[in-house]
Amino acid sequence: MTADLRLYVRDGCPLCDEFLLELGLDLGPGFEPDAVDVDADPALAARYGLRVPVLEQGGAVICEGRYDRDRVRRALRL
Repeated sequence: MTADLRLYVRDGCPLCDEFLLELGLDLGPGFEPDAVDVDADPALAARYGLRVPVLEQGGAVICEGRYDRDRVRRALRL
């Protein structure tokens, strides 16, 4: 269910840190999302710009910016 989750983040981003914390609380211990630093790839930096954090599942955006617990739970059927 959560295997194809990808979280686009940026180092030093407080929103990203908060998003990751809340996602971890919802998904439980031992879950480590596929976190991708957008600044490590110029194409990703251009694509996401200041939109991070962005949570995707199978390439579809679940939510971006602030963590939206309802959308995440609906998308992941939690």
